[in-house]
Amino acid sequence: HNLEMKHLPGADPELVLLSYRYEELERIPLSDMSREEINQLVQELGFYRKETPDAPVPEEFQFAPAKPLPTRRAPAAGSQSPSEEDKEHPDL
Repeated sequence: HNLEMKHLPGADPELVLLSYRYEELERIPLSDMSREEINQLVQELGFYRKETPDAPVPEEFQFAPAKPLPTRRAPAAGSQSPSEEDKEHPDL
């Protein structure tokens, strides 16, 4: 849930984490990782894995990952504090 694979011929594979507003949060290179390591990373980031493609997603995972990202960017100088709407939605 909330994870999309896009194959870009010739590009090095990477996991791009986006906020619920589709703002880029982090890029994680995947070239040197095995499939098992990538699955572990996605699980550690808090993404929910559906048992079947049409299975419902529990409400607490609608805006997965449920866990905070390990790194956070500091707000730019002069930026406004997050709105109430921003506080209600976890980053993807």
